Order: sequence, then structure tokens, then C-alpha cells
Amino acid sequence: MPHRCAWAGHDPMMQAYHDTEWGVPERDSRALWEKLMLDGFQAGLSWSTILRKRDAFRAAFAAFDPERVASFDRVDVERLLQDAGIVRSRSKIEATIGNARAYLAMQAAGEDFATFVWSMAGGAPIAHAGHVPTKTPLSEAVSAALKKRGFKFVGPVIVYAWMQATGIVNDHVADCFRSEAGAGEGSLAK
Repeated sequence: MPHRCAWAGHDPMMQAYHDTEWGVPERDSRALWEKLMLDGFQAGLSWSTILRKRDAFRAAFAAFDPERVASFDRVDVERLLQDAGIVRSRSKIEATIGNARAYLAMQAAGEDFATFVWSMAGGAPIAHAGHVPTKTPLSEAVSAALKKRGFKFVGPVIVYAWMQATGIVNDHVADCFRSEAGAGEGSLAK
């Protein structure tokens, strides 16, 4: 049995997520945006809760197509508040709609979402060794830059969890069988 990061526990769903997704460098703008939205919904909850509801989130939010989500209105917000398959938080739902609009505004201004975040990280996964923080100066800078562009539910702790999940940061523990997964081109911790 391979040794994993402790947070994957014994839950087969969490182990599969750890083994195949978490920490794998993501460079697709839409996929990065979707994962940031899901991390925003996680605030105050466990990741396993969000992971179990991910398919329902994708159905409810039009496969996280920013153009479609940006067109959601009050009727859609009320519909989503009735959807037991997702986290029914008005503020998080409204933030996701607003974040779709912010994403599209970046795009309209010629700013690619993936290029934006990866350039802030130096273009390559950041390898950490030892203590795994909950936020870093880089996650604080990315959070501030996103907020400046109109994003919500993107505090530095949420942003750091997102950076870990999308392989911007490689925080697999040293003895985890996936520790080299995203670190091949890694740089020093920021």
C-alpha cells in the first residue's frame, strides 16, 4: 500500500483525489477557475464534503462555464438555494456568479487566468519541504490581486488550498509516493 499524505486518510474517494488530482499542475484557465470556486465553497467545511458534491456543483453551475454562470440572475440564485446537492450559501452562490463576471472581465482585458496565476508563482510549481503552512506571502499576494479584480471568497487561506490542489504549490509530504508529482520543474518555496 503506498504511503500518502495523512489528509487523504482511509476514505477511497479522498485517496483517489489525492492520488490522481491533488497537486497536479493545472494550466487550463477554466479548470483553475472551477477549482477556485469549489475551494471558496469549502470555506468552513471539509474538502470531502465538497468532493462528494462536485458532480452536483458541476450540474448546478453549468459545468462551471464562466460565460453561462456570469449570466445567472436572481431566479438562478433562488434555484441554487433550493438545490440540496450543493452547499446552499447565498453569499457563496452570489460570489461564484460575480467571480464568473470577474473572470470574463480579465479575459476581455486580455488577461488569461492561468497565465496570471502561474506568472505570479514564477511559472513553475513551488516545492515546499517541511512545515505546510495555511497561507504564504504568495497566497496573500494572489488573494489581493484577485480581490482587486473583483473576486470574492478568495482569502489567502482559500487561495493557498487552491494553489496546493492545482499544483501551483507541491505540498505532498516527503515520504508520500506522490511527492515528486508536481515538483519536477519546481522552485524554492515562496
